[in-house]
Amino acid sequence: MRRICLALPTNRECSATITAIAAEAAYAVRHFDVEVRLLILDSSDGRTREAHARTAAALPEVPGVVVHHLDESAQRDFLRRAVDRAGLPEPERVLDLILPDALSYGACTNRAFLIAAALGCSSVHRRDSDCAYQVFEGEPVHPVHHELASLGKRASEARAGVSEVTLDPAIADRPVSMVGASFIGELSVDIGGIQELDKEAYEEVVGLWAPGHWPAEQRRELVEDSFKGAGTQPFTGDHSTLARVDPMRVDMSNIAFGRNVYERLPLPPATATIGSDYFLIHAVYDAALPGVLHNRHIENYYTGERRTHAGFLAYQTRFVKFLLSMLYLHHVYDRMAEAGDTLLDGSGRLDPAPFAAFLAESVTLDRTENERRLDTVAAVYGRLGGKYAEFARGMAAERERLLDEAARDTEDFVLLIRSWGALVRASGDVEVRSVPR
Repeated sequence: MRRICLALPTNRECSATITAIAAEAAYAVRHFDVEVRLLILDSSDGRTREAHARTAAALPEVPGVVVHHLDESAQRDFLRRAVDRAGLPEPERVLDLILPDALSYGACTNRAFLIAAALGCSSVHRRDSDCAYQVFEGEPVHPVHHELASLGKRASEARAGVSEVTLDPAIADRPVSMVGASFIGELSVDIGGIQELDKEAYEEVVGLWAPGHWPAEQRRELVEDSFKGAGTQPFTGDHSTLARVDPMRVDMSNIAFGRNVYERLPLPPATATIGSDYFLIHAVYDAALPGVLHNRHIENYYTGERRTHAGFLAYQTRFVKFLLSMLYLHHVYDRMAEAGDTLLDGSGRLDPAPFAAFLAESVTLDRTENERRLDTVAAVYGRLGGKYAEFARGMAAERERLLDEAARDTEDFVLLIRSWGALVRASGDVEVRSVPR
């Protein structure tokens, strides 16, 4: 029987989501020969954590489902022991990269990866606290159905369980390393307000995440395809495709990776940067590892905090830092695409060395393109006025810090990649406590 990790990182109230994801765990053990470790990584405030703890303790006991609810203190204790056992040359810096004092989409998922390794899991299945399951014919639409049907099998074996195959037969002997879908509902990035105010301003800003050399038409196509997920069409029946999965077609709230991916390569640990947790999707695609794309999309919604003024300012900073990160990531993605399956080692697993090398190269890039990005955001937001102009003024005061941080985040990622193998091995010797039942 294989053991899997169904992971829910959160920093907000989400008792309903905990209950819903526990139902997905129960679905998994009813329909597949698996044991599920339901992992709740809780960075919420004290009162919210206590509510989550009560919710977790009150979950129905289901044979084959074990619940782990770890607050940041418990996470730090686990990580401290793993880092110490790993014998790393910069242990404190690495610890801060995995559990920073600021919000980090990549870091919270990296913690899930290491804890999954400690628990002996063969895969990690990630969900988010601002998402919900669709309902079809009175039942929740659980993505784990497609994830467990294919993940870890040879592609040649998985083809019998999917609706369609577009995979090159030449790589059919490789394992299915990622299974994912997207979302329906609100945009995944909080910039819909710009689109409502000024469509041209929206296109100008969203186009900034394209490489600087792209022509206008290619930028427009990217804008049209960005942040919309699977649109708004609800689930009406299953469809799945065995393929090299296009990173634009999946969302990190609805994804599963095999251990041959996340035990080899972490996610960027950048703080306050949306999109920092998508790197592995690109790695799987460029290394020509098989995946499955399905249509059990998650429902995305905006939480109340994200609609507050403080939430707006914080989120716009995360969006701008995402734009700045693309100077480095586009260089790396280009190099990854050129490298192809040489990104794999002799055993067919991701080889960390080329990824670290490409990232280290990118740190030396000229920052002029990023300076233009900031200039454009400032000009567009200034024209929009109101809270957008207020954000632009604050951003101007932080200009050099933002530019420096984008480069430093890339350097930090290199360090974490080079430390990752030792951390994964060390995590296997660290105990993870479960919720008392």
